[in-house]
Amino acid sequence: MEARTLLQVLVRERGWTFDLFRRAYEKAAREVAAAAGEPSSTATVEEQTFRRWTSGRVKGLPNQPAPQVLEHMFGYSARQLLDPSTDLPPAPPGGNVLALNESELAMTARDAAAHAGDAASLSVPDMTLDQLDDDVVALARDYNSTSPIEVYRRAKELLGVAQSLLERTQIPRQRTRGYLAAGQSAALLSAIAFDLGSLPTAVSLSRTAALYGQVIEHGPLQAYAHGALAFLAYWGGRPSEAVRLVHTAQQFGGLGDTARTRLSVIEGRAYGHLGNPAAAERAIRHALEQQTGARDELHDDIGGEFGFPDDRVAMSNATTYLLLRNSEGAEASAHSALQLLGSRPGDQRPLLISTQASVDLSRARLLRGELDGAHEALGPVFDVPTEWRGAGTLERLAAVRSGLCHPNFAGAAEASALGERIEEYSAAATAHRLGASTPLAIES
Repeated sequence: MEARTLLQVLVRERGWTFDLFRRAYEKAAREVAAAAGEPSSTATVEEQTFRRWTSGRVKGLPNQPAPQVLEHMFGYSARQLLDPSTDLPPAPPGGNVLALNESELAMTARDAAAHAGDAASLSVPDMTLDQLDDDVVALARDYNSTSPIEVYRRAKELLGVAQSLLERTQIPRQRTRGYLAAGQSAALLSAIAFDLGSLPTAVSLSRTAALYGQVIEHGPLQAYAHGALAFLAYWGGRPSEAVRLVHTAQQFGGLGDTARTRLSVIEGRAYGHLGNPAAAERAIRHALEQQTGARDELHDDIGGEFGFPDDRVAMSNATTYLLLRNSEGAEASAHSALQLLGSRPGDQRPLLISTQASVDLSRARLLRGELDGAHEALGPVFDVPTEWRGAGTLERLAAVRSGLCHPNFAGAAEASALGERIEEYSAAATAHRLGASTPLAIES
């Protein structure tokens, strides 16, 4: 049985059990105190501490008087006695028979149990992880009915909880759950950072979510994060990079129909920014044809902000048609989105999505020169509270404002009044006040 420290070698040579070692230690402590002219020492040692000393699991030196007592007992420095890197004398031929007694075997068993106990202590209650999972799911599903500032606060808190739990557990399955919750929280933070107008922050958080997904090889989380990065890339004026990122996202395993629909929608928008109508319309068709019945735990089972229902597909496709200057396709898709949203109960209608669909409907009509129809479509938009005026809505309204400057509307009082109202609306928006200096790409 190979010794791990010089102290263990010397204890074995003497044939000491723990009880014998403890008695020798207490006697040596009294002698050290007497030599120093101090009151009689009552220093002792616990068996767990003894096992740590002999097994080389000590970092640094123990507190006084232990180093002095050990040096007095054995004539070596405490560092030599406890450091596992100290050169040990060779074992005698045939092994040290004195060490192979029942006490030594029991000590070995206790050492193994102590090590296992240390590992077991590096865990968290499963119910704590269950609560974290429930909180992430609730936030994802409540995303569109919760104010953006509150979403940010809750998602930040959940990310902090997940990171804290990861520091406290070494259990593989618990770490997998912790990384997944951290990745989901980072993804939600990225989405809300975009809605609040901070594109660089959104990009950083999506990359964080992608890395968490990579650690646990979670295909749906990696696909969601790469899709978000693609979305953010074309908003940042890099549509070619967006196409590359979508194609990367489509290669991850375990994706359901919802995930693939979302990625096709993002791909179509990227091709719209590139001015490639054939590729954009092909991607739109793919988005509408995903009906294999496949599901995944993120996009389908959790859903909410991770989902991509038909109304969101229609709203996003309307924007793609606008990029292609296809007013008929844009109006049909925007109108379809609003109809689908209108069929939901009032408290289940995502305000951000319905607002963007209304603006896209206005843009489609404006593209055809219908000023009255454009103004009518914006009616519900002007009732949206300031904290719900997300970056996507503001950029779409900027495109409407730009369209009102077309020569066809020169001198029209209604166009001038509508333009001023859009400027006032945008200036009061929370996203406008919190937005980063980097401009978003105007969706026009």
